[in-house]
Amino acid sequence: MLPIIRDIQKLAVTFSLALMVGWLFFSINMPAPYLMGSLFGVWAIGGLFPRIHPFLGVARWVHVPVILGLGVLIGATFTADIFTNIQRWSITVITMIGVTAVVTVIGYMFLTRVRGYEPRLAFLCSVPGGQAEAIVMARELVDKDYVVALFHLIRVTFVFLTTPLLLAVLEGQTAVNQSNVALHSMPGLTDLGVVQLAKFAAIAVGGYFAARFLRVPMPHLLGPLLLSAILHILGIVAIPRVTEFVIVAQLVIGGAVGARLAQVAFSELMGYLRDGLINMILILTAYLTATFAMSSIMDISFLAMWLAFVPGGLYEVTLLALIFGFDIAFVAFHHTIRIVMVFISLPFIVTRMKDASKTETR
Repeated sequence: MLPIIRDIQKLAVTFSLALMVGWLFFSINMPAPYLMGSLFGVWAIGGLFPRIHPFLGVARWVHVPVILGLGVLIGATFTADIFTNIQRWSITVITMIGVTAVVTVIGYMFLTRVRGYEPRLAFLCSVPGGQAEAIVMARELVDKDYVVALFHLIRVTFVFLTTPLLLAVLEGQTAVNQSNVALHSMPGLTDLGVVQLAKFAAIAVGGYFAARFLRVPMPHLLGPLLLSAILHILGIVAIPRVTEFVIVAQLVIGGAVGARLAQVAFSELMGYLRDGLINMILILTAYLTATFAMSSIMDISFLAMWLAFVPGGLYEVTLLALIFGFDIAFVAFHHTIRIVMVFISLPFIVTRMKDASKTETR
C-alpha cells in the first residue's frame, strides 16, 4: 500500500473518533471539548480495541500546516496596545514571569534528579504554558509527547474543575458553557474574504521560510508566530480566529496524542500520572502563594489575581473574569504574555539541552 494511502486511512479513522468524542464533550459542556475529547476519545477507544492501532495516527504533512496556522493565530493576539498594558501591569506581569520561571525550575529538578527524566522531557512537562502549545512543541522536540500531554492535561483539568468552584459553586458551570459558546461565535471561513484568507496563508508560509533563512529553531512554529505578531503590532493586518480552523487544530493535535497514548501500556502511564499530580501540586502551590502576596501588596481582588496567574486555559479563564465582573484585559494579558513567552523561548532553551537519554524510574 502506498504511504499516502496509509496516511489517509489513519487520518480518516483518527479524525472520525476525535470528532465524534469532541462533539460529545461539547454537547455535555465539557471544557476545551474538542481538544480533550479528541485526545481522550482516541486514547480510550484505541486502548479498548488494539486491532485499530495500525489505523491510528496523524501524518506530519497534516500536522505541519496546522502548526503554521496556529502560529499565525497566536501572533494575532499581539496589538499596539501591548506597550500601554505592559506599563500599567508591569509589576504583576514581572511577578507572573518570575513565578513561571521558578516553578519550571522546581518541576525540572524534581523530574530529573528525583524521577530520572530525560532533560528535554522534564523541561516540557514542567513549563506551565498553554496546553495545546506545549503539546505542539513536545511533538517536535521529544519522542514521548504523550507524557507532556498527560502532565498538562492533569494541571489544566484540575484548574477547570476547581477555579469555577473557587469563584462560585453555583455559577461555575456557566463559565464552561460560555467558553464553548465563544468558540462557536468566532468568525467562520465563510465570513472571511478572499483577501483575508490569502493574508493568513501568506503569513504562515512567509514566516516559515523567513525563519528557515534566519535559522530560527522550529521555523514552522516560530516563523509564522513572529511575523504575525510584528504585522499585528504595526496594525498592518488583523487576522481573526477562525472557528473551523481552531476546531480542526484541536482535533488534529488531540487525536495525534491520543493515538500515541493508545499504544502505550496503562501500567507504564501510571507512573507518569503520579509524577504529573506531584508536578501540578508544586506549580499551583507556587502560583497560589504569589497570588496571596500580590493581591495584598497591589490591593487587587484575590480572585482577579488568581485568574490572571493560574495556568489554565486562556479562553475559559478570561470568560470566568467576564462572568464575575473582573477586568478581562488584565486577566487575558497575563495569560497571553505567559503563553507567548513560553512559545518563543522554549524552543531556544530545549534545543540547546543535552539529548542524552536517562533511565526513568516510576
